[in-house]
Amino acid sequence: MERQIPKNVRQIGNVSDTPKIYVEDYVDTFFSQLCEKAGENPIGAFLVGDFVKSDENEYVYIYGAIKMHDLKISGNDYVLDEETWKAAYEDCKQYFEDGEMLGWFVAHAGVPLTAENSTLKLHKKSFPKNNTIFIMRDPVDQDEKYFVHKLNDLIEIGGHYTYYEKNPCMQNYMISARKKNGVCPSETVEDRAAKDFRSLVRSRGEQQSQRRTNRLMYAMSACLVLIVVIMGVATMNNFDKMKAVQSMIEGNGSVAEAKQEEVQETSGGVTAVIEKGQAPGDGSRTEADTGGTQNATDTGDSTPIDDTGQQMDLNEETEGADNEEIQNSAAGDDMGQPGESGRSSRSAGSGGYNGSDGIYIVEEGDTLAIISKKMYGDVSHTEAISKMNGLSDGNLIYIGQKLLLP
Repeated sequence: MERQIPKNVRQIGNVSDTPKIYVEDYVDTFFSQLCEKAGENPIGAFLVGDFVKSDENEYVYIYGAIKMHDLKISGNDYVLDEETWKAAYEDCKQYFEDGEMLGWFVAHAGVPLTAENSTLKLHKKSFPKNNTIFIMRDPVDQDEKYFVHKLNDLIEIGGHYTYYEKNPCMQNYMISARKKNGVCPSETVEDRAAKDFRSLVRSRGEQQSQRRTNRLMYAMSACLVLIVVIMGVATMNNFDKMKAVQSMIEGNGSVAEAKQEEVQETSGGVTAVIEKGQAPGDGSRTEADTGGTQNATDTGDSTPIDDTGQQMDLNEETEGADNEEIQNSAAGDDMGQPGESGRSSRSAGSGGYNGSDGIYIVEEGDTLAIISKKMYGDVSHTEAISKMNGLSDGNLIYIGQKLLLP
């Protein structure tokens, strides 16, 4: 996968030259810490990173630096012995497994910031590839120059970029090597521009978070409105159904009242059917068995009567049955079952490292003041923790970050 050009960068000098050099902020902080310990003797570091080439430009990304075990000097010439290279390769394999050593850094007080012939000779022997980097810095004035190996020479580059991103490899190396480098909590270099830039990055991050929150609230509000509309429609549909049931009940009652059937029951339990126009006792009467009671059916406009001539009304029985059936149907429509309530589960996060051996791993909700309170019982060590880790802005820490404890 092709490496993406960093977005959070700070330009230093004229960057029109080729290749484009990007130095991660932790590496630059490490250089500053080395300069604090540089005296009359030079101090050096190997550069670790990647070479990237595109159709338009060539890039060098420096995201690591390994302190030289011993940078010797013979007369005016720098010397890198076998032990220094061996220690550097071991550290590179341990902390920067996928990285490549692509140059070197030297901090030497009172020496002109130029690439002498002896320096060029040593560089070509140690880093023969094109676009390898040599950096010189004056530990007193903090002036520095970048040189690139191309055209068989070390050519000065007018400027470079400092970029900002999470760099756990370099951070872990700085933590493990603090005793070797002799870095003390009180010794750090203030970079006002880097501090302001990190504050700007943090402000932009907060604005983006606020915009995401606003979009989420808008989506939730829209869903709530949709739910209310759906509930309203469902309520109206149920109301229409209830009105339809009520109309059905009233209609059935009217039909029952309109029936004018009369039923007569004889003392012997025989029911007769009389057609319209016939008188009681007429020979057209049809009798049923006397052992039980049967209903009379009217084929025209006849009125059921018994042998005594008395009329019997069946409306009450049929109307009651109809009403009972309709009421049972309506009652069935109103029945419902309660839904099951949802369950929510909560998972508890595990605790962080307790800060033993002088290393503290940042937990959720931590600030430097909280960490100082946890480790020392008060907040007076906040500035010391910030300086120990080369933090320009003590508020810019993230979960899982390893911090040196003074």
